[in-house]
Amino acid sequence: MKLNKPHTLAEIAGMIRADFAGPPAFEITGINEIHMVEPGDLTFVDHPKYYDKALQSKATTILINKKVDAPEGKCLIFSDQPFDDYMKLVRHFRPFQPASKMVSELADIGEGTVIQPGAFIGHHVRIGKNCLIHANVSIYDHSIIGDNVIIHSGTVIGADAFYFQKRKENTVKFESCGRVIIKDNVEIGACCTIDKGVSGDTIIDEYTKFDNHIQIGHDTYIGKRCLFASAVLVAGVTRIEDDVILWGQVAINKDLVVGKGAVLLGTSAIDKSIEGNKVYFGAPAMEARAKWKELALIRRLPEMYEDLKDLKANAGKAK
Repeated sequence: MKLNKPHTLAEIAGMIRADFAGPPAFEITGINEIHMVEPGDLTFVDHPKYYDKALQSKATTILINKKVDAPEGKCLIFSDQPFDDYMKLVRHFRPFQPASKMVSELADIGEGTVIQPGAFIGHHVRIGKNCLIHANVSIYDHSIIGDNVIIHSGTVIGADAFYFQKRKENTVKFESCGRVIIKDNVEIGACCTIDKGVSGDTIIDEYTKFDNHIQIGHDTYIGKRCLFASAVLVAGVTRIEDDVILWGQVAINKDLVVGKGAVLLGTSAIDKSIEGNKVYFGAPAMEARAKWKELALIRRLPEMYEDLKDLKANAGKAK
């Protein structure tokens, strides 16, 4: 998440009453979790396993629970509970604002756009020109919708990420401060859910079309001209490149890349990245022709087993 204006290292550390290492006037321009960081960002780390990853990341300010030397060009903020203090900063810079109307006065809605009765449009939402938002759609705060977009009834845009930290005594919510961005000429079917980024953006690119009952996880990118049939599930931090087709009930695990032009046939699932311009089938999916050959062989196993029994029986008689 980009801050509305840069804040200094001393200002940010003061908000959480923490010590810091670095020039007090050092500028922080964003706060992001580790998957989304870029120069100017503050991120956090609270486990030794990830110290090096955070310290060597693109983030230039690290909220950390160990006194270490700052890498060149970076600053540190020291905290006993980096996760909790990071959440304090999220709540400060992206506070929840209760709604008082179905369509917020702080929403920006373009010329020619139709909002059907019963739709909810949150604060700071931007909707482009000539869109059609059907009844009972919910578009959460800070979402961005392009031109010529159709969103069907019951769909939710911008729900919180499914992202939690498990602790010994409880489970703590990682509060989302990212957005959903839906670009021009996209159509979203009925009863779909598209989660906002944890601190970055979930993006649906131009001319992509969704059927009904589709779930898109946080911080995922869906490319241009993709087609998703009903009941597709895509986990968080996944990249689906242009011209991908996912047929019904396909499931995509997190942190994967689906290459440009790939096709996954119905009920397939993947747990690793796949190349583009190929057709896949199965769970876990493999190239469809190879999978069909495998299935054909599996169907023959009972027959092959009986043949093997006969061979053994005949061999015994020959003795």
